[in-house]
Amino acid sequence: MPQPEPNDATAAPDTALPPPPPPPPAEAVAPLMRGITVLHRLTEANGVLSLSGLERATGLARSTVDRIVATLARMGYVRLDGRDATLTPRVMELGNAYLAALRLPELLSAHADRLADELDESVSLAVADRDGIRFIHQATRRRAMSLSFRIGDLLPAERTAPGPLFATEWTEEDWRTWRERRAGDPRNSSYRTIPPLPNTAHATDDNFIRSTERAANDNCALDDQLIEPGLVAVSVPVRDPRTARIACVANVVSHTSRHTAADLRDTLLPRLRTTVAAMEETLRQAPPPHPAPPPAGLATWTGASKQELGREFIESLARGLTVLTAFGEGRAELTLTDAANATGLSRATTRRALITYEHLGLVTPAPHRTFTLTPQVLSLGFPPLSRTTLPRIATPHMTTLTAEIQETTSLASLTDAGDEIQYTAQATAGHVMSVNITLGTRHPAASTSLGRALLTPSPHTVLDEELEQGVRTIAVPIHDRAGRVIAALNAAAHVARRTPEQCVDEILPALRATASHIETDLHTAARFTHVPLT
Repeated sequence: MPQPEPNDATAAPDTALPPPPPPPPAEAVAPLMRGITVLHRLTEANGVLSLSGLERATGLARSTVDRIVATLARMGYVRLDGRDATLTPRVMELGNAYLAALRLPELLSAHADRLADELDESVSLAVADRDGIRFIHQATRRRAMSLSFRIGDLLPAERTAPGPLFATEWTEEDWRTWRERRAGDPRNSSYRTIPPLPNTAHATDDNFIRSTERAANDNCALDDQLIEPGLVAVSVPVRDPRTARIACVANVVSHTSRHTAADLRDTLLPRLRTTVAAMEETLRQAPPPHPAPPPAGLATWTGASKQELGREFIESLARGLTVLTAFGEGRAELTLTDAANATGLSRATTRRALITYEHLGLVTPAPHRTFTLTPQVLSLGFPPLSRTTLPRIATPHMTTLTAEIQETTSLASLTDAGDEIQYTAQATAGHVMSVNITLGTRHPAASTSLGRALLTPSPHTVLDEELEQGVRTIAVPIHDRAGRVIAALNAAAHVARRTPEQCVDEILPALRATASHIETDLHTAARFTHVPLT
């Protein structure tokens, strides 16, 4: 391990500043850079920000913000809720491209989940991201006091257990970058996911250097309340069997009310090491990835959108973002030609997008004139959406559906026993007399259209006044990524407003279309995260 130079940065933390970032290359795509800035600000705001707030946060002109948001809305990455721009699950396809190309979540997440169940503690997987760490998987315990970190969150290396392990492989240039960052931000104030440090930067940095030396000897590392009082963690590196370098780090997090740092080493570390050994064996035996087909027709779609929306649609932004989706499983490293062929874009357009992303740190050059995505791609909307739920995904679509058909719509799933349904979301129509059921209410599954849609293979179910006189309902199922029915969506109308035939002719097509939209968002969100049904 290269030895870090004396920590001059902490000797004068108030005056030493990191060098300014380099200017963008002449061929960088300015609209793409501005669009990435908007996505970053939305992510930092937990996924929702007013248009005027975006104007202030980005420093862009309001007209520019409006055009960027309109373009992202056309792509399905944001929606406009009044004056607010809100990230949607579809933006997670950018982070999914990185995680699919990486393969580690697909191969190792089941091991992490089993360990979390065995220990009844939160378990995470993290990768190195410059001089920080970024989470790629979380198996979190549901407690009154539980871990708040999300997939895609970035933490400074010196405040975590995985950090010293990654630092054992740092070069002198890596240490220099870390010192410059510590000089410019000695309290970690730029990291929004953790509380800032007290004015003890020198001690923190010295401790990190010593922790890195211990991690090199012990092949593990401890976090004894580095982030905040009460939070403790232990980490072990998962090594790539081809190179013996660290592929990711497995991390077990607890609270001092359950374990001290010493307890973690004595009681949890042996089981963590056993799991890591199984993870490394999985990596050793993993077959080569099977490339999935890249998204088709993207270039044609962007051109058609430009024709339809005119100057409100920023074609260079949309085309640039599609380049990120060219990567994925079996497409971890792409040449310029590969990326152009996958997106249908010209080589010149693809080249300028890659130049822009390299400048922004979202892609990095790889051997044989190829490019790979970096963990920073997860900063494009993934963290605030990584803990979404099915009701949150469905509600905006249901609101749109209710406005279209002017009838109340509801979402429900089966209880654990399987004999009842539980209402989890609702959009109420504006009639003087309309259906209004309290969320959480349970009904016998067999006596509701929602329950029958969940229990039977029928593509839709119509129920006529069986649950309550005067109420006619029609329901369709909601499927997960594996094709299993996990929820149902219905519309309820008074019998005086719709006949059964009118429900089928007038409501069913819109109901099915809405179910399809919900499924699309659900499948995107659930590719690498757990999406609760309630």
